[in-house]
Amino acid sequence: MELVIFIVVVLFGLAISDLVVGVSNDAVNFLNSAVGSKVAPRWVIMIFASIGILVGVTFSSGMMEVARKGIFHPQQFVMPELLIIFLAVMLTDIMLLDLFNTFGLPTSTTVSIVFELLGAAVAVSFIKIHQAGQSLAEIINYINTAKALAIIMGILLSIIVAFTVGAIIQYISRLIFTFRFEKGLKRYGALWGGFAMSAITYFILIKGAKGTSFMTAETVAWINSHTGILLLASLVTWAIIFEVLLLFTRVNILKIIVLIGTLSLAMAFAANDLVNFIGVPLAGYNAYQVSLHAGGNPLFANMAALAGKIKSNTWMLLIAGAVMSLTLWRSKKAQSVTKTTVDLSRQDEADERFEASFLSRAIVRMGVSFSESYMKLIPHKIRSAVARRFDRTNTSENGVDASHQPSFDLIRASVNLFTASALISLGTSLKLPLSTTYVTFMVAMGSSFADRAWDRDSAVYRISGVLTVVAGWFVTALIASTVAMIFATFIFYFRFPAIVLLIALAIFLVIRTHKIHQKRELVTEGEEISAEELQSTWSVYKALGNKFNTFFHSYLDNFNNLLIALFDENRKKLAKERKISKHIKNDARVLVENIFSVLQLKGEGREVELSPRLVWSLRESARHLKELADICSDHIENQHKGLLDVQKEEVRVIQSQISDYILQGLNAMQQDEKIQIDQLLQDGSAIKESINNFKKNQLKRIKKGGCKTRRSMLYLGILAQSEEICDQAGEFFKGYAETKELIGNTVAAKE
Repeated sequence: MELVIFIVVVLFGLAISDLVVGVSNDAVNFLNSAVGSKVAPRWVIMIFASIGILVGVTFSSGMMEVARKGIFHPQQFVMPELLIIFLAVMLTDIMLLDLFNTFGLPTSTTVSIVFELLGAAVAVSFIKIHQAGQSLAEIINYINTAKALAIIMGILLSIIVAFTVGAIIQYISRLIFTFRFEKGLKRYGALWGGFAMSAITYFILIKGAKGTSFMTAETVAWINSHTGILLLASLVTWAIIFEVLLLFTRVNILKIIVLIGTLSLAMAFAANDLVNFIGVPLAGYNAYQVSLHAGGNPLFANMAALAGKIKSNTWMLLIAGAVMSLTLWRSKKAQSVTKTTVDLSRQDEADERFEASFLSRAIVRMGVSFSESYMKLIPHKIRSAVARRFDRTNTSENGVDASHQPSFDLIRASVNLFTASALISLGTSLKLPLSTTYVTFMVAMGSSFADRAWDRDSAVYRISGVLTVVAGWFVTALIASTVAMIFATFIFYFRFPAIVLLIALAIFLVIRTHKIHQKRELVTEGEEISAEELQSTWSVYKALGNKFNTFFHSYLDNFNNLLIALFDENRKKLAKERKISKHIKNDARVLVENIFSVLQLKGEGREVELSPRLVWSLRESARHLKELADICSDHIENQHKGLLDVQKEEVRVIQSQISDYILQGLNAMQQDEKIQIDQLLQDGSAIKESINNFKKNQLKRIKKGGCKTRRSMLYLGILAQSEEICDQAGEFFKGYAETKELIGNTVAAKE
């Protein structure tokens, strides 16, 4: 019995941890619209979200039944067996969600908890069936297959429904309001806002009332019987309020809708998803309580009582809500996950986090082909009229520089919020644990698709990102069920030692992923130019100089380490440096995008003139370094013979010359000295002359038969890429010197 009490205590400890990692993952569900539209300062958004969470947790009582009886039949188990299932589920959930949060990928806490319960319950059921000598077909008596299938189908269906509904509502909304929505808002804003707020009111307060922990059955029945009147009253009330605000004040009603929508979606999230974090520990606590009141030996008490209705304590729900709210304010991982969704749905092009894939390219090609065929069937006048409604020129955001523009406007943000809130709350009222991640993510993707945010320049990357996230959801299901099954089996047979070992593993993994996330945050923070660095022309110039300096020092490290690994024929180190060269190529792309953002800066004293050489030389430098890494890594990976000693010595000469060459220019940049272009060009010419001499030496060795073909190709490839690296470094330093001169002239002209 002491082990049982220990497990119950551990379950509640894990509940707090799961709340933290769960909210870090699911905060994106209700923050992405408000954050992406920059509707208010972040602290204001967080206040509304926190209030929504604290209210929403009291609506979640009905959802707790899913953990107790939604996946398995509790009457088939005794109390210790259920506690083993619940403990395996919680340990798996914490490890899995924390892993996804670390890499900023929104996964589904609903899918993870459902499949963890399924995996652990199946494991324990198989053990019981084996011990009893029964047929495996008896598994249907242990697992609630009908309910589990309904939950899974509901989750999958929500993906299609959310994307479709989000796209349709956004398309209609944009046709009504366009991107210059100020005039349309004055005409139709009150009625549109009334419908939006009525939808939120209906699904949150009326449909959600069934799951509250504080409303009496009579109150819920009265609300259900007066639904029509309440809906009409809500529509009229909100429409009047918005009309008054539009007529007599300068208040932007869209901001009210987005902020209240954020609050309502946070309520829907807390009501629907709280079961994912504390439902299992509460079910374990309920099992423990039932065993104490069952009479006889509590270890053999039947758990049939869990199949009935058990009301959750409001104070326990509020404590959970407080932990969730605190996590929301402090979690860095929550911000990382939110950024992923916002980036995939933003209106303008910028840094694309995901690379194009074969599947995304195929989808875009089919989409373009279908669109071209479909558009031929629509009369020209209709096409022109629709195109005008989606015209983004002369919008309010066009006068704002790239550093302050929202990712999308308030029309789309409000559509995202009230659509997702309505769908999630409907699922809650039906006691279906719809994935809030699935719904909010797919609504955001549907609305961005309808809003033409996925144009020809960004579609392959956005679709690739969506496919990556969706694929991650299915991976979540597979990993969750498999790991929970293994953990449950391990705990069943080894009891206390297994529990201690798994808890230690969970702690180790959480600490490990926390360190990984910190490193990723440092890299991310170094990519973008901060607001302080954008205050003046010279501050922008210096900020870019710092970025360039950091970039080329990493570049040189990778260049030198690649060649050292090649000399040592160290396959693992070459593979590592090859990955780094790929990251450096991506860093160069981000730097180029920073340059484009700088060129779009507006405001007195912030205009910047940059040399075109900077853009091309950065991209080409990174490309040639990546090609050098590929050449070296492929050669050793294929088990070909390494370089001759004489070739190594010649490559070391070039390596040293290029390193000195780049460092000389960087030191001049860092000390803000005038770069001696003539001297740099002379040094570059000397390096290329050395390379040409070494090429001649190699041709002589080939003629004498002293060097095999593969080795010769490797050596000449290194020399060719080294020559290109030298050329592009020279171009970069010339471009940087030209930029300094251009900026100096700009500042002098203003003075």
